[in-house]
Amino acid sequence: MEVILREEIETLGRRGDVVKVAAGYARNFLLPKRKAVMATESNKKIVEQEKQAHLRRETKVIADAQDLAKLISGVALTIAQKAGENEQLFGSVTAGDIAASLEKLGYNIERRNIHLENSIKQLGEYKVAVKLHREVSVEIPVSVVKEEE
Repeated sequence: MEVILREEIETLGRRGDVVKVAAGYARNFLLPKRKAVMATESNKKIVEQEKQAHLRRETKVIADAQDLAKLISGVALTIAQKAGENEQLFGSVTAGDIAASLEKLGYNIERRNIHLENSIKQLGEYKVAVKLHREVSVEIPVSVVKEEE
């Protein structure tokens, strides 16, 4: 069954793409959630117009993300955590902790946009990727230090 995507779906394609999918997947998931429409001529014209408007908005979003990336690239975070011997933390530093530290500095970044391979469990210096847009990401240095008691 051919459908036209109304939004980007990572495994299928981008907005406006005409893709072939299983009939059940289209009928039970894509169409009811309004993530796609049937691939008819009239729908293709409508989706093309929506795609052009989306591209204009997307260009602005990318420009804003690049500006924010320039600002964030100059930021170095220092997070104080309780630690025991051997520089082992009691707990860990997560993406939520990094997002909270960025918010204290005035940058409102959602924690799901902060990509840590694993949570940080030892004192030290780390590079953390912040994905502001699918095309714009920046790495910021994060220093985890022992909290003074």
